[in-house]
Amino acid sequence: MGGVRLDRSGATAVITIDRPDKLNALTLAMYDQLGEAFAEVRDDPRIGVAILTGAGDRAFCVGADLGESIPALADGRFDISEWDDAHQKHTRLDKPVIGAVNGLCLGGGFEILLSTDIRIAAEHAGFALPETGVGVVPAGGTLSRLVRQIPYAFAMDLMLRGDRIDAATALRYGLVNRVVPATELMDTAHEVADELLAKSRTAVATVKRAVRELSDLPLEQAFHREAVLGQEAFTSEDAREGLVAFAARTPPVFPSHDS
Repeated sequence: MGGVRLDRSGATAVITIDRPDKLNALTLAMYDQLGEAFAEVRDDPRIGVAILTGAGDRAFCVGADLGESIPALADGRFDISEWDDAHQKHTRLDKPVIGAVNGLCLGGGFEILLSTDIRIAAEHAGFALPETGVGVVPAGGTLSRLVRQIPYAFAMDLMLRGDRIDAATALRYGLVNRVVPATELMDTAHEVADELLAKSRTAVATVKRAVRELSDLPLEQAFHREAVLGQEAFTSEDAREGLVAFAARTPPVFPSHDS
């Protein structure tokens, strides 16, 4: 039936959607497991960053296993809000999540990708939101997130027409940060993870928290809240260490790395 596994490499957690024979389609149990994996990343102080990917070389994730989820929805045995943790709705995860897209990224898989912070795609990856073609909508965060993340016209084209785009187009749209050969995908993701791990965990967490809290506030309120969060960061132990190290031209040893 497949599953979602979390493996650690130092302070990096690698979350793998592992059902390659079904293009990493998510069963109801796997949605729960993915939400639990994100919670483990959030709560484990040994983890500083996560990489999310799919098993095999054909698919990142093609969304829900419709053979299981559609009957469950039709029978009233299931509500899509139960997928909120897997889609990182209402998240309090302030550690970076890197999406490593190793193939098809469709439907719910696309929606899960939108919950990540930095995205790297293999050259053969493909992206689509085909929901309108089967009478449903991408309600796993996409209706809220996509128009906030990329230009309106691109977002609406993806959601309304549902056509598949390739990795180069996803890069042009701003859906992904980088496109690399498939053989370089995970090495590139780990390189980015290592770069993030060298930063202040306090500062990184503050950036994620600020983006989450400020994006929907009126500008004046956002400025006031930004000042509060900024003051917390500027007076942190990490800031003191970082500024001293900068003046001494030595690498900082951030106290947050010891947490």
